[in-house]
Amino acid sequence: MTLIASPANQPEPASDCPLCPRLVEFRHDNQTAHPDWFNGAVPSFGPETARLLIVGLAPGLKGANRTRRPFLGDHAGDLLYPTLLKVGLARGTHDVETPEALQLIDCMITNAVRCVPPQNKPTSQEVKTCRPFLIGRMEALPDLRALLAIGRIAHDSLMDVFGLKKRDFPFSHGARHTLPGGLILFDTFHCSRLNTNTGRLTPEMFEAVVGAAAASLDEANLSKAGPKD
Repeated sequence: MTLIASPANQPEPASDCPLCPRLVEFRHDNQTAHPDWFNGAVPSFGPETARLLIVGLAPGLKGANRTRRPFLGDHAGDLLYPTLLKVGLARGTHDVETPEALQLIDCMITNAVRCVPPQNKPTSQEVKTCRPFLIGRMEALPDLRALLAIGRIAHDSLMDVFGLKKRDFPFSHGARHTLPGGLILFDTFHCSRLNTNTGRLTPEMFEAVVGAAAASLDEANLSKAGPKD
């Protein structure tokens, strides 16, 4: 894969990352209000051998910002993790109180922005500032074959990672894009409470996309193996 040049090819920021002043201030406010929460730049979750990278928007205030694991502890995670279990990308059980009971299989979860933003809305500058960590995360996955963008901002951030024009790879739920270099990108509406409560995204719609991303890994195996005599 060919990524744009990165000034800091680190896969993970320090938990007290100082790069975005607004997010740092918000993080400090939450540390005061909730000293028992994680309140830091949330690290990616999953094995370094992952062939699928799932990219979300940013940590939820009472989700990953509290639990230290992407999507864990909020409504989005209550849809994402059971779906990963259902399609074979995870094993164990999904339980917020015992996160160690679930392991990811062949996939990793990260976010375009690693610190929780006020009102779940990072600025474009904050997305840009955090992008080197997304690039570094991808570069640190030697077996990466596919990407799953959860929501438009994650999709757009990936377009910028590759220096691609968004009009050439438009975001839409269920879209499948072949990127330069051969990586496959899948798009889904964000599994937020707003989208699921309004019916914009149903569990069945979400499972269909996550399942397609999982199935693409088997396709990659067949392609790599080549035809048999």
